[in-house]
Amino acid sequence: MQACQAGRMPERIEPYTAVGLIPTVRGIRTRADIGRNLEHIAHLFKAAFWLSSLDLPVRLVAIPEGGLQAFNDEVLDLDHATFANECAIDIPGPETRFLGDLAREYDTYVMAQAKARHPEFPDRFFNVGFALDPTGEIVLKHYKLSTLYPVEHSVTPHDVWDRWVELYGCTLDAFFPVADTAIGRLGVLMANEGSYPENARGLALNGAEVLYRASYPHPHTGNEFFEIQSRARALDNNLYVIAPNLATYYLTPESADPIDTFGGRSMVIDYKGRVVGQHLYGAGSSYVAGTVDIGALRHFRTHAQWDNWAKDLRTELYQLVYADPIYPKNLYTSRAPFTHAEFREQVIRPQIQKMIDRGAYRES
Repeated sequence: MQACQAGRMPERIEPYTAVGLIPTVRGIRTRADIGRNLEHIAHLFKAAFWLSSLDLPVRLVAIPEGGLQAFNDEVLDLDHATFANECAIDIPGPETRFLGDLAREYDTYVMAQAKARHPEFPDRFFNVGFALDPTGEIVLKHYKLSTLYPVEHSVTPHDVWDRWVELYGCTLDAFFPVADTAIGRLGVLMANEGSYPENARGLALNGAEVLYRASYPHPHTGNEFFEIQSRARALDNNLYVIAPNLATYYLTPESADPIDTFGGRSMVIDYKGRVVGQHLYGAGSSYVAGTVDIGALRHFRTHAQWDNWAKDLRTELYQLVYADPIYPKNLYTSRAPFTHAEFREQVIRPQIQKMIDRGAYRES
């Protein structure tokens, strides 16, 4: 972070509206199919932006995970390399340029997600959250750290640990990147990443103030997993969480009937874990909006005595919790990600047995 010039106070960020889009999405067979989803996002963007700006100006619009490509690679257990070469995108690329045009047109930041390729890992794709500034430039790329086990086929940095550290180092920035912007410090905590408090903590300790957290499937949304986790991550770390969920899902481009796969419960949550915007319904395209006040967040973090908890972390103690490895690193260094059945047999069962052997779990 650059130091302030002597005698100058840091510029205050005025409160603004953050909008989470709730788009209907169609599963894709090829990269070209993404265009239909982007066209829908553009129409929804216009309606959401206009109506949500009647109070405070909209300065951030979030497009939930799956909004561009849906989740057919996961649902249909597709071949990883085929999806990487035929459906995954490049960042930057035509799709991010389309979103960049929206950012410029509406003079706003945009956060979104896509399954994307990486030049150092041929025939592989990662799950990437990203942010664009109002000029359309990409200011943040985050590679998902915790996929939806056992179905998500995306590679994570931990799955190629040795090469990732060789490329980017072993720092918070290498795994928990944060963009310092005119609307606050932005970070990404996608979907199942938010199921693990460590991922949010890593972003918070790297300075994050606003987290993008989307999407999550039903029945876990209807049974409150998504809300409990998102509010806890916000409260634990004194940061905002923008958590839009998807609307209905057409499995293929030509499907006649959509399914409410995600269950609604889109939210905007403030730095004390309070819901400041919500949309409970999920079976139709819509949006959620809420106020973000970075000035209030910063004042709270630097003046509270008790519930700005990060200042009290006894890190020497917590290192004992994580001293012994649990989930195997470098899992996909020399092979493609497992199919659903392979993952259950070769990863989940051994992991449960490992926890039993450690004494953390007891057999029933």
